[in-house]
Amino acid sequence: MIKRTLFFGNPAYLSTKNEQIVISYPDKEQETKTVAIEDIGVIVLENQQITITNGLLEKLTNNNVALINCDQYHLPIGLLMPLNGHTEQTERFKNQINASVPLKKNLWQQTISAKIANQAGLLNEKGIPCRKMELWAKEVTSGDALNHESRAAVFYWQNLIPIENFTRGQKGMPPNNLLNYGYAILRAITARAIVSSGMLPTLGIFHRNKYNAYCLADDIMEPYRPYIDLIVCHIMETEDSYDELTIEIKKQLLSIATIDVFIDGKNSPLMVAMSRTTHSLHECFEGTARKILYPVYV
Repeated sequence: MIKRTLFFGNPAYLSTKNEQIVISYPDKEQETKTVAIEDIGVIVLENQQITITNGLLEKLTNNNVALINCDQYHLPIGLLMPLNGHTEQTERFKNQINASVPLKKNLWQQTISAKIANQAGLLNEKGIPCRKMELWAKEVTSGDALNHESRAAVFYWQNLIPIENFTRGQKGMPPNNLLNYGYAILRAITARAIVSSGMLPTLGIFHRNKYNAYCLADDIMEPYRPYIDLIVCHIMETEDSYDELTIEIKKQLLSIATIDVFIDGKNSPLMVAMSRTTHSLHECFEGTARKILYPVYV
């Protein structure tokens, strides 16, 4: 079932009743709304004047809802996830922790190959010649020892974004602000799927920064990034200005959870596809599969 993404940009009081989230507003003229908790996948709390009850937090956590809170600048800074996301969690933790170095290098090879191939798919869709990218996707070695990811990234950003001297970075010029926001949402969706599959989002197959609590999420989201890039390109083509993250722009970026992707021979909402990806990763860790299932940009 497709899960909903709820965005709260105005003051609100959030509580629960009868397995529903109850949304009340300070303005008494605004009608109180309810949404079934089982239908929710992601909640974004942006406004500083939102109050949420612990009873609702309990139900959201038990239903594996990714709850994202934002800072005073309206940027995502936190993610609430359940401590117990799967009935076989202990066994799956062991499989993940005991994964061999050669296995993790192979998984990273698959991940980067899929990422570069999907980046090439987006460039092709935009009519941008990218034969180099298609070749690099096939030449990725174990652990990406030759750093094809970095080589492809330089070519990709120079050709995708029609801005002179554009470079991708957290603090760079727009549309980096759009990319940062979109990737933060994608990261939350990925972490949610990892926990649902009974794994630790902290222990990555490549990323290993000791200050990063979501190393595995940062690994697995890589081939999904071009879908955020697609939305950002659309925003750049249709909006008069994107220097600021308006409510309308955020709504477009939040649509990433339901965008259709092509995975395992058929179309699927991205949030559903991400669960299939993380489940296949678990199978690789336990030794019943050798390949991660990633979407193919077509």
